[in-house]
Amino acid sequence: MTDNLARRNAVRRAWDAVADDYAAARRPDGPDARLLDELAAELPDGARVLDVGCGDGRRTMATLLAADPSVDVVGLDVSRVQLDLAREAVPMARLVQGDMTSLPFSHGAFDTVTAYHSVFHVPREQHPTVYAEFARVLAPGGFVLTTVGSGRSESVRQNWLGSGHPMFWSTPGATVTTAQLEDAGFSVEWERRVDDPLGSTALFVLARLRPRAAHD
Repeated sequence: MTDNLARRNAVRRAWDAVADDYAAARRPDGPDARLLDELAAELPDGARVLDVGCGDGRRTMATLLAADPSVDVVGLDVSRVQLDLAREAVPMARLVQGDMTSLPFSHGAFDTVTAYHSVFHVPREQHPTVYAEFARVLAPGGFVLTTVGSGRSESVRQNWLGSGHPMFWSTPGATVTTAQLEDAGFSVEWERRVDDPLGSTALFVLARLRPRAAHD
């Protein structure tokens, strides 16, 4: 527990430190953002969306609102500085500082969860808890669109983006992640690898929450 708390605090401090530089480096468009246009087309009018690890808000929340202004979007992030940027970029969104392993929302509060480049900053042994939390706050039939690590790895990059702070990554790999999502009650609809605006590629998964009776 102490180690996990220390990691969470280190990740928070790193994101606080790099918030402005990261926002400037990451374009708000690109192939991974276009996945959100497809997602928005599947959502009902007035859909309730939780963006986990919302960052500065210019990517997921802004893209969803541009695609469907009726969306009721809530952004959650561990970094207060990132949330301050999001408040400027997406003033119509509701913003909450919190931890994805214990979401501060009621059961079935959302129709969709998005988690872009965020879950792998949590230790991989806690990923099942994260996906169980996604399932808990989703209504039956709700979607989760999330970035997934391709291979099993755990690493710390020192002086991340010149911030003077370390950044932590942890993933069990795509196969294990798919099994964890299914154990949490999701059915995986597709997996896609797309170009990332920072110059790499990223693997995304779209999964849908099964009816409660199907996974209770």
